[in-house]
Amino acid sequence: MEKVLRALHILFHNAPARREDFTALTKCTKFPLPFCGHRWLENLPVVERALEVWPSVTMYMDAVRKKKPNPGTASYDTLEAAEKDPLILARLHFYMAITRTFSPFLTIYQTDVPVIPFLAKDLAELLKSMLRRFVKKEVLKDISPLQLVRLDVSDNQSWVNPKEVNIGLGAESLLKDLQKQKKIGELTVLEFRKDCLKMMSTIIQKVQEKSPLKYPVVRQVACLDPSMMLSDPDWCKSNMTKLVQKFLQAQQLSGGVSAGDVIIQQFSDMLSAENETLVSYRSTETRLDTFLHGVLAERYDELWGFCKKLLLLSHGQATVERGFSINKEVETCNMQEETMVTHRLVCDYVNICGGLLNVPISKELLASAASATSRYRMHLDQQKAKKITDVQAQKRKSLEENIEHLKKKKKILVQVSMSLQRDADQLAEEAEGKAGTLMAQLITKSNTLRKRYKEKTSELQQIETELEAKGKELRSIQ
Repeated sequence: MEKVLRALHILFHNAPARREDFTALTKCTKFPLPFCGHRWLENLPVVERALEVWPSVTMYMDAVRKKKPNPGTASYDTLEAAEKDPLILARLHFYMAITRTFSPFLTIYQTDVPVIPFLAKDLAELLKSMLRRFVKKEVLKDISPLQLVRLDVSDNQSWVNPKEVNIGLGAESLLKDLQKQKKIGELTVLEFRKDCLKMMSTIIQKVQEKSPLKYPVVRQVACLDPSMMLSDPDWCKSNMTKLVQKFLQAQQLSGGVSAGDVIIQQFSDMLSAENETLVSYRSTETRLDTFLHGVLAERYDELWGFCKKLLLLSHGQATVERGFSINKEVETCNMQEETMVTHRLVCDYVNICGGLLNVPISKELLASAASATSRYRMHLDQQKAKKITDVQAQKRKSLEENIEHLKKKKKILVQVSMSLQRDADQLAEEAEGKAGTLMAQLITKSNTLRKRYKEKTSELQQIETELEAKGKELRSIQ
């Protein structure tokens, strides 16, 4: 699926002529979205758009096969192979159904608001919603969060019959239509359902592997959930005691055992006295830390101090993930880093102010907006000057490197020339004391060395001339 979704986007990305042909042929002005291999939250719109434009894509591919120029790309070949798969739309619908299961949870937990008391409950419900698709009901009956993490989903004895696997309404409908049209048989449908079952099993195993439900503190901190305080106060007292003991063991509770006793006592008193207040809590309207501060800060100060420590516990990479989502909203094609940073600054400031209508329109802001064009022109001039400076710096660096290289070459040539001259003189002196053939041989060798010496001397003069020219050029740049 990943390969197909990537290919859909790549086929039309940065291809104006292809996009124009596609729009002219299909009258469709929407194009596939980029697939992200590591963020489920971004891929729901991707698969929804893929299903929306798939008929237009197949129309375009039919036209390509008839008369349009064949792109001849790997992405086109991938889509051509996918088009031949009668189950491709069913696969996309199944993928969309699974992604929709995860998206609400991932969206909620992209917040910096303290939500760890709700994490165990919400994550357990997410796992159950996935498991209900392919695991027998009796296996999931009265199962605890810890048991969910330890459940062996690879055991096919706990799986439902492949015919009963919940693959989503869209996929089910498509399978029935394909069977009616006799494009696929019962065996193909059964294999598809088994593949879906295995995929869900793999997903659950991955979630179990990374799940924070394995940690007792994550499960115990749910005692700060007002709904749990109302429905099961004894369970909350027990888990608050365990949390206090955990902090005492880790030496993270100032005041020691006596402070722990006070915290537990205040928590018990609060559960008994604040029933009406707890009933009024609405997680969609009030932050949990704000609510607990109002309930605990005045009368239960020790308990509130301990609760603050619990609420500070991280519930994941919320800030990073939210940043990705915001970037996705503000980015456009061909956006440079500086523009992206500027957009994020504006977006973050609007959020700090509480919305676009709450941004204060100050004199400074109006003056800045009025001078925006002149500042932009000044920025362009600065960029132009910087570009010229960079070119000169690069040229200067290149010249300096060339000069350094020529100096090294000159040094070597001087040494070689001196050696050749010395050897030639030595051979000539030896020849003076010899006669006949030996003298002739020594003189020949000496003359050969002198000839090479002259060549090296000539080459040395050329290098000196080149060095002088490079030096003048470098001085002119400086």
